[in-house]
Amino acid sequence: MRFQLRHTTRYEYSNSASLSHNEARILPRNLPWQHCTNAQVEISPAPLRMRERTDFFGNRVVYFSIEALHDELQVSVTSDIDTRPRPTQDFFSMISWEQAVSDTTAEVRFSNRECLDARLYLLDSPFVHQQDSLLRYGLVSFQPGRNMLDAVLDLNQRIFSEFAYDPDSTTIATPLSEVLASRSGVCQDFAHLAIGCLRSLGLAARYVSGYMETLPPPGQEKLVGADATHAWVSVFIPGWGWLEIDPTNGCTPDERYIILGWGRDFADVTPLKGVMTGGGEHKLTVAVDVIALKDEPALKATGF
Repeated sequence: MRFQLRHTTRYEYSNSASLSHNEARILPRNLPWQHCTNAQVEISPAPLRMRERTDFFGNRVVYFSIEALHDELQVSVTSDIDTRPRPTQDFFSMISWEQAVSDTTAEVRFSNRECLDARLYLLDSPFVHQQDSLLRYGLVSFQPGRNMLDAVLDLNQRIFSEFAYDPDSTTIATPLSEVLASRSGVCQDFAHLAIGCLRSLGLAARYVSGYMETLPPPGQEKLVGADATHAWVSVFIPGWGWLEIDPTNGCTPDERYIILGWGRDFADVTPLKGVMTGGGEHKLTVAVDVIALKDEPALKATGF
């Protein structure tokens, strides 16, 4: 599939800001199943300095600084994205989840570098802490001897079925224990919840930030700027790689999902963050469009 992605973030300040240093993680990654071209970043007011780098997790980061008085900040990115299906899951379908835990945490040799790298995602992170309540919730799906694929997909489906999507029920600071108790939240909460359950079981899991194509109700046109960033999860399968799941929608991501970046949790992939002098209070607006370019020729596989 081919998409055009547009993402605009705008801050309006109650007082003028005189200096700001910022990092934006709004450029999609290039992956075996995803290729980003024609990416353009526009920043207003024009920054004094701007450069792109790659962070610890391999995400694309745009750093910029503004050193003039400004009452608002707008960051816009447009890019073309080509996607194709993720790798098949059949290879690891018979491995048990206990074996996956054992292989991930076993003594690592040179040939098992992927397991060593995955260990980072076994640890607690700013928004996800292992706890007994998450372990108990996860164990309902991860019964003794159950194969890894079935257990992961069951946990994914349970969160989708048992939790209500309610944007008014949580904030970025809501602890996972409250999300679990209230059985409500948003995609970020459900991704953190799944990661917390998996890590509490001894499995490596990471937070994925990106977008997915959404469709308007039948007979209605899609509203400009009505899409939003999305969050889902990848769990590590020793000997195979990373399996993506989306507990908000109870499915596994396909060509409609576009990856911006990944990390231990939301703190590692915040789309825009920074520090500034002045500014006072601020108003934030975000507009996102994921537009399917169905009439465009698809990129050949050799181009990835």
